[in-house]
Amino acid sequence: MLSKCSNKIFKLRYPITKLNIADVIYPIIVNFQKNMASWEVEKDKYLRINAETKRKNCVKVEDILTWKSLSESIKLPEPIAMKENCAINISKNNILAEKISIFEGNITNLAVDAIVNAANSSLLGGGGVDGAIHGAAGPFLKEECRTLGGCQVGEAKITGGYQLPSRYVIHTVGPKGEYPEKLKKCYRNSLEVLVSKKLRTIAFPCISTGIYGFPNLSAAHAATYQVRKYLEDNTDQIDRVIFCLFMDEDKKIYKGILQSYFPISN
Repeated sequence: MLSKCSNKIFKLRYPITKLNIADVIYPIIVNFQKNMASWEVEKDKYLRINAETKRKNCVKVEDILTWKSLSESIKLPEPIAMKENCAINISKNNILAEKISIFEGNITNLAVDAIVNAANSSLLGGGGVDGAIHGAAGPFLKEECRTLGGCQVGEAKITGGYQLPSRYVIHTVGPKGEYPEKLKKCYRNSLEVLVSKKLRTIAFPCISTGIYGFPNLSAAHAATYQVRKYLEDNTDQIDRVIFCLFMDEDKKIYKGILQSYFPISN
């Protein structure tokens, strides 16, 4: 009875009782290998293409003002003081102010070595920045992400950028709720991945704010302090860190907070 029903419904060539397990498993394996080969080929292809070819309206690093230049060219809001337990090496103030930028716009337009994706633990795409990055990169980004085995909070994993003007995407999973140390790990580990791959420019979105519930100001404190401390220790290994801002609230916060974490010495 089962064989007859199965044949009728699914139109199998042979009764289900006569199927060999290899007949079922082999096509799955072949398809998996085909998909893997496809993303590897596409990744290599896109890494050989310059950003302007992939997207004509991309924004290059040299077109974005450094924090030092920006602060000298606009009227800044009132400074936002550092948190009490933070300390910085003031001897590097002017050097580091040339390595930081604010970009107000879409992170998927940036032609940097790597943009950071505020991902979920599956790494298979979601809403917000995550969805925008997957949408702009094309389907092969998800195929590569499937091979990474997900990502834990605070970890960072790298993939190709595919159709994005950025060469790579560094995926990190931020905490849900206000957990500053976990959020700092996202920034630190993303920078560690950047340096380990000998890449030199990176752009961060605002990680864990919005639906993840991390207050914007508190998140900015964690982000800017962690980036500052990492740059103090790795000054010569990174050329530019860009904070990509979309919400008006974040734009105001970062223009205030960078005055404290990246002050410019006279």
